[in-house]
Amino acid sequence: MLVAGVDDAGRGCVIGPLVIAGVLMKEGDLPKLTQLGVKDSKLLLPSRRKALAVDIKRLAEKCVVIELSPKEIDAVVEGGKKLHRLNRLEAKTMAKVIESLNPDIAYVDASDVLEDRFKQHILESLPFKVEIISEHKADRNYPIVSAASIIAKVERDNEIAELANKYGDFGSGYPTDPKTISFLKQCLEDFGEYPAFVRKSWKPAKKARSEKGTFQKRLI
Repeated sequence: MLVAGVDDAGRGCVIGPLVIAGVLMKEGDLPKLTQLGVKDSKLLLPSRRKALAVDIKRLAEKCVVIELSPKEIDAVVEGGKKLHRLNRLEAKTMAKVIESLNPDIAYVDASDVLEDRFKQHILESLPFKVEIISEHKADRNYPIVSAASIIAKVERDNEIAELANKYGDFGSGYPTDPKTISFLKQCLEDFGEYPAFVRKSWKPAKKARSEKGTFQKRLI
């Protein structure tokens, strides 16, 4: 039996892509993931994630990665209920990953607060029937999902590193990072607009723009 795990990286970031990865393995090979020390990517150091990603790709029957750009995300979530629209976008993208992997069963880390609703949204976008196990914290409970989380995180880290080399240190890209917020404000100060790798529909980006506008009005 072929088993797939699917997870994302960068969902809450204001900078950079949302990366969704899927890993396909034979059921009999799954114990090898535990032997390697595979676990939720957030619990691993970057160097360890990179090393494990190489081992995972070597063991897997197939790995699939899809990146959703800030522009794609903004187009979907702008002007509506952000979380609901983002959940649907993730479900459709996970369905594409699962379709490409073509497993007998797929374990996914549910992005929706309602695990079963997320599962149904994935199934609606699949052209064939497959058993879906949709759970919160699946990346901690199932090594196959942990493997997918590692692949997704490494791919996103690589993207962020390339952007940082080109545009300077903007931190992690998460709204809780002061460096990231400072970078957003500096972009508006220097160029009056955000670069393409910023999610303009995210609250921190909107807030920075609003604060700049308020400050300019005070000067006039």
